Amino acid sequence: MEIRTLTCIGCPMGCQIEVGMDGEVICSVSGNSCMKGDIYARKEVTNPTRIVTTTVRVEGSVSGAQTVSCKTRSDVPKGKIFDCVRDVAAVSVHAPVHIGDVVKANIAGTGVDMIATKDVP
Repeated sequence: MEIRTLTCIGCPMGCQIEVGMDGEVICSVSGNSCMKGDIYARKEVTNPTRIVTTTVRVEGSVSGAQTVSCKTRSDVPKGKIFDCVRDVAAVSVHAPVHIGDVVKANIAGTGVDMIATKDVP
């Protein structure tokens, strides 16, 4: 049996979790102090995902801002992170931009939208 050790990011505790695996089958999860740890560990070893954060160019801002921070609305497969960043690199939006505005729909074919995380007048 293979043991994979993870640092949990499910809550602020940062538990050291050990996941026992027999091939692709999870046999045990230990070291977590809450249920979020168990859920995180099982997902991380079978289908790791991440929120992608970046910036997008803004045109026509009255404040002079040249970029707006953004993130994926939900997590995307870990293997698609660089595809997402490449996909959004060519994007520019026109001001005004509001928190939650979609700056790129269906980023890298993931079905997840990239949204603005701040207002730019």
